Amino acid sequence: QVQLVESGGGLVQAGGSLRLSCAISGNPINANAIGWYRQAPGKERELVAALSNGGSTKDADSGKGRFTISRDNAKNTVYLQMNSLKSEDTAVYSCNAGLLAISGNYYPHKYWGQGTQVTVSS
Repeated sequence: QVQLVESGGGLVQAGGSLRLSCAISGNPINANAIGWYRQAPGKERELVAALSNGGSTKDADSGKGRFTISRDNAKNTVYLQMNSLKSEDTAVYSCNAGLLAISGNYYPHKYWGQGTQVTVSS
């Protein structure tokens, strides 16, 4: 059974940093990557960053230069380091196991974590 569990969210002041963790158990079928998504109130869910098993990354414009995705294979955990946080980064952040294609597109599969709240105060 596949399980993704996020942690690390919280309340932080603008300009601060947080590191989110996505702990993965089980073997997501036909997935080669982990993607971090976020959804702010009243907005659609959007991809923030993705990292393939081979090390390829996809970074959304919203986090470029501020967010870094990485993984610790020994811990089977993917991280999202978020620096220089802004109030507009406030959202529920979720991780997903999916497919990062050669084209650079990320296709989410059915495996989702429960999400972790990030609130940035201005």
